[in-house]
Amino acid sequence: MDAFYDALETRPPEQREAALLAALPGQVAHARANAPHYTALLKDVDPRTITTRAALAALPVTRKSDLIALQKEHPPFGGLNATAPGALARLFASPGPIYDPEGHGRDWWRFARALHAAGFRKGEILHNCFSYHLTPAGAMLESAAHALGCAVIPGGAGQTEQQVRAIADLRPHGYAGTPSFLKIILEKAAELSADVASLRKALVSGEALPPALRADIAGRGVQVLQCYASADLGLVAYESEAREGMIVDEGVIVEIVRPGGGEPVPDGEPGEVVVTTFNRDYPLLRFATGDISAILPGRSPCGRTNARIKGWMGRADQTTKVRGMFIHPVQIAEVVRRHPEITRARLVVTYADGRDEMTLECETASTDPGLAARVGETLQAVTKMRGNVALGAGGIDFAKTIEDRR
Repeated sequence: MDAFYDALETRPPEQREAALLAALPGQVAHARANAPHYTALLKDVDPRTITTRAALAALPVTRKSDLIALQKEHPPFGGLNATAPGALARLFASPGPIYDPEGHGRDWWRFARALHAAGFRKGEILHNCFSYHLTPAGAMLESAAHALGCAVIPGGAGQTEQQVRAIADLRPHGYAGTPSFLKIILEKAAELSADVASLRKALVSGEALPPALRADIAGRGVQVLQCYASADLGLVAYESEAREGMIVDEGVIVEIVRPGGGEPVPDGEPGEVVVTTFNRDYPLLRFATGDISAILPGRSPCGRTNARIKGWMGRADQTTKVRGMFIHPVQIAEVVRRHPEITRARLVVTYADGRDEMTLECETASTDPGLAARVGETLQAVTKMRGNVALGAGGIDFAKTIEDRR
């Protein structure tokens, strides 16, 4: 069994760096010539000069938090796409709303490397519980599994008993999805006395993987590795069997910068994750994710030689991820707008019993007994997720629109 996906993972670091920097001027030129956002942003930049990390760090940052406004101004992708929408393979909608493209080609999102590191091999079956509904996560993992030569059960999210039945009958070798939903499936299987012992490995993403949750799932016979990715960038970094940080994908350049700024911080210091891709359809340059992480010293003991990041350490802004989906402050403002009885609101995100929970705390003078239910319906419609609603007359600190207490 091959330990590595390809020879790129074990090449000397200086060889990797030289290859990435050699390809960088061409990617900057391509984005500047074909993506209207970068045509304007880089109008005074000569792409031929972007041949070093320092030169890259001098380019402006494009922030994920700005995508909603950019896409409203220049639909559908804010001018960041270099391929016309009609020439793409798929167009996705995520909460916010933020729209994301997928182009044609094998493993367009580059997830096969992470699946391979998690132990998946040709001829195996993957039970894919990432969502297939409008959002790209399901397609990301399915295309990667096909690139590896694996068959896919398109489980999607929800319908737990049906998921358990399919696993018991079809005997997949592993799972992809959020870790909390994997725990729910395994617990339901135990409750139903269903045999899901074929599941031995999992690649999870979309939410935090606390040590207690990883240990709980391992205790049920499934070894879990995680990866860090986004609907805009595809795979950014992934765990190997060493489980010492996340190894940066071979197809991106990662910088850790001052949160809210653009200047790189010293290795080891926490900062905002900024990623440059070599994707020709969606050539994101210095794309600020809003996530906080740090570069780890040294190399992974697994033998892969790329840099490692510590993993997700929080957010640089109030945007947060709940059950694998981003929640934006503008969405909470939209819920308030639809209910004049509410004067102010904040979303509180917590973690309990292996699952993310969210509660919308609302300031209102209304005594309407049906208001909380109606607000809950609006919250689900706007964010695509269920949440609790708490109504009060005051005493809530509304300094933050979203308060993440996890």
